[in-house]
Amino acid sequence: MSDQPVPAIRFSGVSRHFGEVKAVDDLNLDIYDGEFFTLLGPSGSGKTTSLRMVAGFDQPTSGSIQLFGNEVAGLPPYERDVATVFQDYALFPHMTVGENVGYGLMIRKVSKPERQQQVEAMLNLVRLPDMAGRKPSQLSGGQRQRVALARALITHPRVLLLDEPLGALDLKLRQQMQIELKAIQQQVGITFIYVTHDQEEALTMSDRLAVFNLGRVEQVGTPADIYEHPTTEFVAGFVGTSNLIRGQLAQAIVGSPEPFSVRPEKIHIQQIGDPIDAGHCSATGRIDEVAYLGMLTRYIVALDGGGELTVVEQNLESTSMEVMAARNKPVLLVWSRDHNRVLSEKG
Repeated sequence: MSDQPVPAIRFSGVSRHFGEVKAVDDLNLDIYDGEFFTLLGPSGSGKTTSLRMVAGFDQPTSGSIQLFGNEVAGLPPYERDVATVFQDYALFPHMTVGENVGYGLMIRKVSKPERQQQVEAMLNLVRLPDMAGRKPSQLSGGQRQRVALARALITHPRVLLLDEPLGALDLKLRQQMQIELKAIQQQVGITFIYVTHDQEEALTMSDRLAVFNLGRVEQVGTPADIYEHPTTEFVAGFVGTSNLIRGQLAQAIVGSPEPFSVRPEKIHIQQIGDPIDAGHCSATGRIDEVAYLGMLTRYIVALDGGGELTVVEQNLESTSMEVMAARNKPVLLVWSRDHNRVLSEKG
C-alpha cells in the first residue's frame, strides 16, 4: 500500500470499552480522501461509536486516530476539520433556513454579505434555492435533511460524517436522497463517512464499505466485493439474502462439509430430470412457500436432503396466479459452482 496517499482517516488499533463491553475492539481501518465510505452493521456493532470517535464526541480507550496524518485523539470536536450530519437534523427551530445554514460562518465571524452569498450557493447545491426565509417547521423531512447537509458543508470540512441521516425518511424519499447524497459527494469531492444498518443504502452509495459485527470489522471492500464475495458467515447473511449450506448437505452437493453460501438469484428452478451442465451444482426438493413481490418472486424450497434454499426469480412473464400455483411442486435447483462462496466463521 506504499503507493497509496495518506488516508483521510486512519484507525490504528482503536478500542473503545464501556466497562466490560467492547463497543469497538482493535479497529484497524484506512479511509481515503474523496471516498464515500460506509460503516455498515447491525445495532450495537460499533459503527456509530467509531464515527463518534472521529467527530470527537467520544474518545478511544486505546489506539490512534489520524486525520490526514495528524493525531486527533484528545482534540475537541471544534478543533477537527470534520462536520457531522445527524439523523434528527439538529436544526435550530427559531432560526430560518438561511440562518441555520450560515450558523457556522457566523460563529467564524464571516461578514454578512459573504455569508449570504455562501448560504445561497449551498442551498442551490442541495436544491433548496428559494427556502432561505422559511423555518424548519415549514419543511418536509427530506428538505430538513438537505438543510442539515448544507449547514455541515458550508464550513468546507475535509471530512463529512453522516450518522444514519436518512433513517427518519419514508422508503421512496430515502431512495431518492441516496442518489442525491452520492451526487453531492461527487460534486464537492470530500470524504463522506456514512453510518447505516441498511444494506441497500450501503450498496447504493459507497465506493467502499466496512461491515461491522460485535465491535470488529468482518470485511472491507467495494459493494460488489462484499455482495459477490463475502468471506464470513456473518457478511453473507447480513448483506443481502444468502443461502448458507454446511455439513452433510454441503458434502452431498459439493463433496466437502465446509460451509459455503450462494445467493438466491444465482439459483435456477428447473424440471426434475432436466440435464445438468458440467461445473454446476444441483439439489432436488419441493416448493414450500411462495412470495409474489411484483417484480420478483421468492421461493422457499424444502430440499430432499434436508434443509431449505431460498430462490429469487424475476417475473419476466409470470403472473401472480402462475407463481402461486407452484407451491408443493417438485423441482430441480441448479446453479454454477462459480457462485459458491466458501466462508469462515469469523473475519
